[in-house]
Amino acid sequence: MKIAVYLGSNPGKNPEFRRKTEELGHWIGENGHTLVYGGAKWGLMGILADAVTKKGGKIIGVIPGFIAAKGVVYTQADEMEYTDSLSARKARMLELADAYVAMPGGVGTLEEISEAISQSRLGRSEKECFLYDVDGYYDDLRRMLLKMIDQGFLQPSELTHVHFVESMEEIAEVLNCEEETAREKTS
Repeated sequence: MKIAVYLGSNPGKNPEFRRKTEELGHWIGENGHTLVYGGAKWGLMGILADAVTKKGGKIIGVIPGFIAAKGVVYTQADEMEYTDSLSARKARMLELADAYVAMPGGVGTLEEISEAISQSRLGRSEKECFLYDVDGYYDDLRRMLLKMIDQGFLQPSELTHVHFVESMEEIAEVLNCEEETAREKTS
């Protein structure tokens, strides 16, 4: 399974962000999954890529040329795709991945997972979207989505594939169910 992970190019202040990012990377590598991510070597992005590499996992980086020109490319990736823009990167990552995980990050992370959620909501994708709520990082976004439902801008059914999770086990459980369902459909 190819798993897109959106996360900060800075490490953030909370040490749990690093620990949970490493845990996710180890899980991806140990389970034979492929990481699809923004291609940088800094911050949580670099921590994640190092963790996947350490456990023998495959990495596909997708990075805009103007960011790559700053010398931030993760050179140990198995594949590195270069795009002309952030929009093209976002579209390519959506296309490549079978599931999406947002770790703590900034506005870029929020934009990327929002696009994945919108694709699901509009019926353009049935891929699972996870917001890894490390130490309550995404609590306010969860409240905002509930407010959108309360105010009639969203239906609960439109968030079927959106999961706020607090552990790696929760992600694994949903994705393992997805893999079993896919196997059953091809049998």
